[in-house]
Amino acid sequence: MLLYKLWRSFIKEILLLKRDIGGIVIIFVMPLLLIVTITLIQDSTFKNLEGSKIPIIFIDNDKSEVSKNIKAELENSKTFQLLTNFNEKSAQDAVFSGDYQMAIVIPDHLTKDLNSNIDSKVQTIVSSFGLEGDSAKVKTAAPKAKEIHLYFDPATNAGFKNSVMNSVNKMVFEIENKKIYKAFQDQLGTTENLDENKNLISFKEITPKKGEMDVMPNSVQHNVPAWTLFAIFFIVVPLSINLVKEKSQGTSVRARISPTPYFVHILGKTCTYLIICIIQFLLMVAVGIYLFPYMDLPAFDVSGKMFQLIIVTLFAGLAAIGFGVLLGTIADTQEQSAPFGATSVVVLAAVGGIWVPVFLMPEFMQTIAKFSPMNWGLNAYYDIILRNSGIGGIAKELVLLFLFYLATVAVSLFYEKKQNAV
Repeated sequence: MLLYKLWRSFIKEILLLKRDIGGIVIIFVMPLLLIVTITLIQDSTFKNLEGSKIPIIFIDNDKSEVSKNIKAELENSKTFQLLTNFNEKSAQDAVFSGDYQMAIVIPDHLTKDLNSNIDSKVQTIVSSFGLEGDSAKVKTAAPKAKEIHLYFDPATNAGFKNSVMNSVNKMVFEIENKKIYKAFQDQLGTTENLDENKNLISFKEITPKKGEMDVMPNSVQHNVPAWTLFAIFFIVVPLSINLVKEKSQGTSVRARISPTPYFVHILGKTCTYLIICIIQFLLMVAVGIYLFPYMDLPAFDVSGKMFQLIIVTLFAGLAAIGFGVLLGTIADTQEQSAPFGATSVVVLAAVGGIWVPVFLMPEFMQTIAKFSPMNWGLNAYYDIILRNSGIGGIAKELVLLFLFYLATVAVSLFYEKKQNAV
């Protein structure tokens, strides 16, 4: 009998939605337009975060061993794209005007002067030990230290500047080290291989196992789940409006005096809007899989993850429905529920990392984001898409979303009972 009442409540909700076809179309179409537009806009930004090459100006006035080594190291770093058709004056103007972030200028005779400097110092050291150096080499005064000029755009981030200067300094230091080894070999006349290319201390990068992905999402991996959540939570608007309509038209009074418990009506709404959430999710995934590749965007990969993604969608839908029920129960008019519902969803989206990913936010806002149910859902999607997590790996987020649903529905039922008792 209870199941039949739940079924009739479900049918009632479907009939209510059929009266507002325009609103339902907006619920489905608006998120699709947003996901396409925002993903196209953000794609270049995410590519920069993923490590796309930064164009910098490289001027080689040395054209010898040291400058070639520095150039090769920069090209192999996979961070920079070197532009060479500049002189120092034009490079300075281009960087200071903001056209490029930086320029590197290698001075004349860098290799020759470096070799002379090292040879002079090595000869001095060898002589101090009473050893006879290379008699063919005449001891000369060490040349003045050379300067590699680095030009930075005044608007460039200080962290970027420090990173580049440290990288260039490391490259020069390694080149000097190798040359010092070679100079000692020549002076001492040894043929022993000192293995100057081998570092005594090295770094080993520990990466995820094969099949796992980096935690940093690309534009599609962020925007598909993000705007799916936005679409899901936007059902707060029609759901709260329908609840207000029921109060103004007397439907809620008939529901209360009927033998059917009020929570059955809430369950009917929950089932109806969960179906809408699943349809929204499937449409978003379809756009990510089939449309984005034709727009030169990465395809959205759901292979082996669809079941977990649907589970997250169901729990996110429950959280959105609970919030909509609470808003519709407390609001007295559509003028209250509609604008407040839309505004609150936008605020939750902004705070939860839908508009701007949480990892790009200031530390304070990252802390605030942890209290947004949209962020819980987004983290669960991230865990599945980026870390290949199963249901156990996202249990915390699912529990938080379900508790949010229970809390909002409980408050709604308590408020409704208190209002009717007055």
